[in-house]
Amino acid sequence: MPERMVAHCLLVERPDGLVLVDTGFGTGDLADPKRLGPTRAVLGAALDPAEPAVAQVEGLGFSAADVTDVVLTHLDLDHAGGLSDFPDARVHVMRDELDAARARRSPKEKGRYVEQQWAHGPRWTEHGSGGEAWHGFTAIPVVGDDVLMLPLRGHTRGHSAVAVRRPGDDGWLLHAGDAFFFHGEVERPPSCPSGLRVFQTLVQMDKTARLANQERLRDLVARSETSGPDGVTVFCAHDAVMFDRLAAAQ
Repeated sequence: MPERMVAHCLLVERPDGLVLVDTGFGTGDLADPKRLGPTRAVLGAALDPAEPAVAQVEGLGFSAADVTDVVLTHLDLDHAGGLSDFPDARVHVMRDELDAARARRSPKEKGRYVEQQWAHGPRWTEHGSGGEAWHGFTAIPVVGDDVLMLPLRGHTRGHSAVAVRRPGDDGWLLHAGDAFFFHGEVERPPSCPSGLRVFQTLVQMDKTARLANQERLRDLVARSETSGPDGVTVFCAHDAVMFDRLAAAQ
């Protein structure tokens, strides 16, 4: 595993409120770390009180109530832990993902989904697989036409990426969630540390779909510019190199 991993959430300012893409771990996880089980140690989760998404939002001068929508790549415990910190927000998720999290049919799913994280009863907004063509993917508009969900199953049954239009018609950001874990996986030729490759295999729900979607993402990266109306900047949830690159570009 890499020495440093992040939980990359994305905050989007819109005229009618804030949109949060993924929530990372939340204040409830800090209050009860045992509910995270061995995942805390595997991911090296610091559980620093300054790091939950709600603390970051408030640090920017907003309140939790300003977040009108949360868009989830999936419901793994390190992506949905902060849902209860935004109890009034609409929570957008793929229907297949929510069904899988509720049913927890396999041993993997019993470990990856923590029902306490959504015991408060979120305002779920479920999305199916239909949508419009977008850069070779199917895109589902979820908050206007500038926040889209792209089904990318494989890591989980209902995993998706989330595309956000940059201000000023300067292209798109694509938060690919856990469709890949390492920046080298969307380069040509692809590369990934062996430990991380094993981890992805252990937690995947559909290997064929996951690898096929990584190939599609490699194609997207290869043909995309990072600026201009058609440019797409692709990043995943946990790669610190990609996180640092985006931070430096701001």
